[in-house]
Amino acid sequence: MIYHYIYIAVLIILALMLFPCLLRAIKGPRIADRLVSVNMMGTMVMVMIAILALLLDEGYLVDVCLVYAMISFLAVVVLTKVYIGIYEEKRQTPDDQESTEEGGMSDGNF
Repeated sequence: MIYHYIYIAVLIILALMLFPCLLRAIKGPRIADRLVSVNMMGTMVMVMIAILALLLDEGYLVDVCLVYAMISFLAVVVLTKVYIGIYEEKRQTPDDQESTEEGGMSDGNF
């Protein structure tokens, strides 16, 4: 019975901790801050689902948690790849763009 109250307290604490992460995801001065915040929110939600599985004594919620973990991981990887692509695009100078458009061998295309 005491675990029931501990689980509820932990769920409330995690729910309250999600708000600063959400603020950082919205306001974050850099894209990297936003990515870390989204990843942290995903991890917290996974922990909340796992605690709910213990609280409700439902085994299928653990499966939901594992699927959510895989989706969250893939989302962060995709967002990181998009961010790296945008960063590389901004970093290129106009001279570099002209040489790659002409089909130069410096980019590995033959």
